[in-house]
Amino acid sequence: MAKIVLATFGSLGDLHPKIALGIELERRGHDVSIAAMEFYREKIGQIGLGFHPMAPHLDPNDDSLAKDLMDNDTGSETILREIIMPSLPAMYDDLVAATAGADLVISGEITYAIKSLVETTDIKWVSTTLSPIAFFSNYDPPVPPPAPWFENLRFLGPAFHGLVFSFAKRQTHSWLADYRKFRRSLGLSEDHDPIFAGKFSRDAHLAMFSSVLGEPQPDWPPHTLQTGFCFYDGQADSGKMPEGLEDFLDSGEPPIVFTLGSAAVMDPGEFFNESIKAAKKLKRRAVMVYGIFNEPPEGLTDDVVGFDYAPYSLIFPRAACVVHQGGVGTTGQVLRAGVPHVIMPYGHDQPDNAARCRRAGVAEIVRRGNYTADAAAKTIDRLLGDPSYRTKARELAAVVATEGGTAAACDRIEKVLNSAS
Repeated sequence: MAKIVLATFGSLGDLHPKIALGIELERRGHDVSIAAMEFYREKIGQIGLGFHPMAPHLDPNDDSLAKDLMDNDTGSETILREIIMPSLPAMYDDLVAATAGADLVISGEITYAIKSLVETTDIKWVSTTLSPIAFFSNYDPPVPPPAPWFENLRFLGPAFHGLVFSFAKRQTHSWLADYRKFRRSLGLSEDHDPIFAGKFSRDAHLAMFSSVLGEPQPDWPPHTLQTGFCFYDGQADSGKMPEGLEDFLDSGEPPIVFTLGSAAVMDPGEFFNESIKAAKKLKRRAVMVYGIFNEPPEGLTDDVVGFDYAPYSLIFPRAACVVHQGGVGTTGQVLRAGVPHVIMPYGHDQPDNAARCRRAGVAEIVRRGNYTADAAAKTIDRLLGDPSYRTKARELAAVVATEGGTAAACDRIEKVLNSAS
């Protein structure tokens, strides 16, 4: 039995794949705990895994912060420069405490103190990414949040995109002042970039997303294993179908499901109001999953219903299509369900995930600034009127079903545990 710590920061889309790993690793006999924001203590306790607090700790009720973090143009910069970088000393101290006596640490995407922990303790380390954008591949270039038009430049090839990403690295150099100061305080080299190439473990890196979203590329780190999605949907804690939803699903044709995941939903704007109008315009049944921090939207009826939460794995397969924000956790669940998508991306990985789903023939995109009842209804109507979207969605769902992401990831983790130090 090994002692394993999973360290993650972010929304449920970041946490749930780590919970999936934790549950499976515990089933295999390991002692597993998760280091995360204090907000998740109760949830992780309900699952039965150990918990360690890890800075930074955000207030989920802070609407203004949520709006800043989800901003299409500046959200990623805000998270890194104003949230993560100033918290590095506290994050490091929390990780030192969490991993005391541990055999292995598994890190999420922006736990930037992790490399320093590994260098000062020699603990074995497995790094992870959840979406293709994290690789910044010259061969499979992502769509940057502020520049959705960048998708049209894919044909220019790896040399061009290598130059573009080199420029991006120079632009983000100033973001790392706090990081360099933190590294100096530990007596470590400042010559390390946690945003791009320096975030991958040499023990093993897990690309925890399906090949239908992005396939391995020549410039991925050589020690990368693509596992497929690692699904968890709350069934081991509070993830139960809300009262009345099962009856609604049983009582008529498959509904359109509208949701904004677990982060974008904290800044919904007019999404649910316009979505209700779109469903009524189409004369279609619909479900609004409007989030536990929001009040029910106005205009709900017997045919257009709303719930603050519903497990995606139970509702998406019964949907006609899903309208969502494009976070990788939500996107993975829709791909798994085998239904078409309409995606209204915010920032971070969402525009890139949306573009990938559209290229795969299973989705269409409505930009956030253009999302109105008329635009949504027109796009949904086109999606549901063309059977090729559903046919392709079912084909991709069959691929997702065969990948066995959680088992594949845990096999590699155990291989690292069993390797010579």
